[in-house]
This record gives sequence, C-alpha cells and structure tokens, in this order.
Amino acid sequence: MPVKATRTGIVIPPDPTRVLFRPFEMGTTRTLKIIARVGSMSDDEARHKLDEVIREFGGRHHKLDRFLLQRFEQIRPQLLTDEPLENTRKLLLGAYFTMEYSLESAALFNPSMIWHPDQTNVPPGYKRFIISLRATGEGHVSSITFRMGYIDEESDIVLRKPSRYVTAPEIVPNHRFNRAQFERKLYELRLENSIQEKMMVGLGDEFSLPELEGQIKRVLAQFRYNAEYDTIAGGLLALAKSNYEIDFDEDQSLDERCIFPTSPNETNGIEDARFVQFTEEDGTITYYATYTAYNGRVTFPQLLATQNFLHFSVSTLNGAEVANKGMALFPRKVNGKYAMISRQDGENIYLMYSDDLYFWQTKELILKPTYSWEFVQLGNCGSPIETDAGWLVLSHGVGPMRKYAIGAFLLDLNDPSKVIGRTTEPILSPEENEREGYVPNVVYSCGGVINNGKLIIPYAMADYASSFATVNVNELLAELTGKKIEESTAVQPA
Repeated sequence: MPVKATRTGIVIPPDPTRVLFRPFEMGTTRTLKIIARVGSMSDDEARHKLDEVIREFGGRHHKLDRFLLQRFEQIRPQLLTDEPLENTRKLLLGAYFTMEYSLESAALFNPSMIWHPDQTNVPPGYKRFIISLRATGEGHVSSITFRMGYIDEESDIVLRKPSRYVTAPEIVPNHRFNRAQFERKLYELRLENSIQEKMMVGLGDEFSLPELEGQIKRVLAQFRYNAEYDTIAGGLLALAKSNYEIDFDEDQSLDERCIFPTSPNETNGIEDARFVQFTEEDGTITYYATYTAYNGRVTFPQLLATQNFLHFSVSTLNGAEVANKGMALFPRKVNGKYAMISRQDGENIYLMYSDDLYFWQTKELILKPTYSWEFVQLGNCGSPIETDAGWLVLSHGVGPMRKYAIGAFLLDLNDPSKVIGRTTEPILSPEENEREGYVPNVVYSCGGVINNGKLIIPYAMADYASSFATVNVNELLAELTGKKIEESTAVQPA
C-alpha cells in the first residue's frame, strides 16, 4: 500500500492587513508640482495634515517618522532652494511620496520550513521552527515573509500569531565585491572587454558599489553619448546591484521582517526560497536559501545567506549550469564538494557539484519523468534531508490538466547520483477543497523537516494559502528502499 501524507488541517492564510512602506514614485514634473503645493500650505495647515497622517497610519507601522524622513531625504534634491524646512514640513513631504503595500494581499504560498536557530528556554520535547513563505501582493510582486511556531511534546504543530507590523530591511551600503568573482561573472555575461577594463581601472581586489560607480562615471564623462559604453556601464551596475546585503533591526520580531525585491533582477519578485540549515566542515552553521529572482522577462537563480536572520547577504549564482528554477542545496558538503539538486531543462532532475558555492559548471541527470502523475515535469520540493537510509528528497510532479502532486525519492548518502528508490504514486495530491485558488490544482512545497519519526511537509494549496501534512518517515523509507526500516534509522540534525 503506497504511503500517503496525513493533513493537519492547519492553514496559513494570506493577511492583507500586513502592510509595509514603499516609495510612491512619480515623474519629475509631478514631483515638483506636489512639492510646490505642500510648500504653499500654511504652517497650521501642514501641522493639521501631518496630524491626520499620524492618526491614520501611526498605529499601522513601527517607526513611521523614520521612514517619512528617509523619503524626504530622497526627494530633497528636487527642492528648488536650500532654505531649511521645519520637521513638520519634511515629514509631510515624505508622506506624500510614501505608499502602503499589502505584501500578502493576493497569496501566501510555497513554504519552506527549518528549525529556529534559537532553541533556548524551550520546554522538553518542544522545538521552535521558522516558515518562510512567498508573499504576493499588488502587481504580482513576490517577496519573502516569515511565520514562527513550535512542535509540542505530542508532535503537534502550533503556529504563533504573526505581528501586525511588517518592515522591509535596510540595504547595507558598504557591501564589498570580490573582484575575481565579479570578473568571472562578467565573462559569463559577455561583458568582459576593453571598455569594462577601463571602467574598473584602479579598483582593488575588493571594492564597493560607490567606488565602481565613481569609476564608471569618470569613464562615461570621457565618452558621452556612446551607446556601447552606456550598455557596458548598465551591465556592470546591474550585476553589482544584484549582490547586496540587508539588515533588520534587532527589536523586530522575525515575523515582522520581509525581504522585498531590491535589485534590477528582482523587479517583478523574489520567488520560492528553499531554506536549508547548512553545516560547514568546521561545524559552523549558515542558513542558505536558493530562490528565483524575476525581472518580468528572465528568471535568475540567486542565493541568500544568513547566520541570525538579522543580516543577510544576497548573491548571484553563476556558472554554465545555473539556469531555470528550483535549485536546492544539500545541507552539507558531499565528498568535499558543495552539492545541489536542480532542473536546468524544466523537465528532469539533475545533480550538481562545485568547489565554489557561487559557481556551478557541471550537472548530471539522475531522474526523468516516469510515472503518469509526473509526465509533464519533475522538480524538487526543497533541499535533501539526511537520514541513515540516504538523502530523502521531496519532489513534485506535474500530470494531466497541469495538476501538481508531491512525491519523494531517496539518494545514496555517499554517491547521490545513485537513486535508491522513488514513490510510484504521490504522497500528497490536491483535495477538492485545495484545488481552487490563485493557481488551481496545485500542492507545492519548498522544504520540510523530520521530527520524532515524522516528515513534516509545509505545502501551498492552489498557490493561495499554505498548510501542513505529515508522513511516517520509516514507512516512507521502507517504501523507497523496499525493506523494513528500524525506528532509529531516520535522523536529521536539529
């Protein structure tokens, strides 16, 4: 009898009340008109209007004043004079160029589950977890948002009610680029030439974005109105801005943090982060997430890295075999190399190795669509999970009527190119009440965990809301290996 997942009935719905600040951008002419209109207000009128803004929006956000002052500084260059302004007028101008954005208003889906890095003061038998989710709002722009909860001593899942507040991070301005890695990526993008060399003259082995911008500005000043120089400059800056760092305030709860699209590659969204707790050979733990950046035309595989969920680095993934969606990193090195499950051709599952986490040059085909529920395509549903029996990988298959279902396969621990077994039928398929939503007939996950003999699968329902299902690990491994699995076999580091 094929193993089937058991649904918990827990639902994580999108919450349209969770809104964050976004710049409200307008063209130069309209911006100048609005500045002039605010300037024409009397002091009493300005104070009254600002009081109204604070009454309406002050309770919906942390640190409203700080953001409004930041927006004012961003439009300050448009002011016609250097005449000092009172704080009231600055805040009011900032408010006219600020908008709220409901990041979850359309959908909250494609969850990835990991253990919380802080397990202090947890009762015996309990364990904290983090869920990352793809939040989609106005304009179909996706971002990464978080929820928290714990598994209790009865192995039940308890979700914490999320904070009302949500805030995008601060972009760290002093990010340093490794010149050798930067130039390797330029070569892949076919941007390495004599023009590029001129624009990087004088930069050291490491450099910052302002330093690069200064060099580019200097060269462009000599070659004005040269289309080729403008193209190379645009490519250099786009690459630099796709590698950045972000910081959150320590006083923000994790569920108040949102990773919102920032770079040119991300203008239309950040999709399907697959988080994994990665243990280095020296025991250091880093939380990585492979995700898809989308600019409205092309998808770009990228990588998030953090050790504390306060500071994140964002990097491009590079190399000849960095393509398509759904790359998922193994939780440790395999035979001294980084390893990745991938799907470069949109159809089959591949295994990749690399000495460099950020560059991937080779791939090996390990799985093709074989059963009727996966004839259209295969893909992973998160990073491989280590067990004594092998690397357990959740997969998704697409069948007739573009129906997505979740299965699993097992890879050899020492040689993951060897497939030990795979499910011939899905362990989770859309039920009738899960078929209707943003994208019908889809169940999908970006990564689960093992706890007390259960595989916990967070999953999206029709790309609208998210839920959880569980599977007995030993029963699943027995199906995949064709032999009985003892209770102590399935293991996963906390």
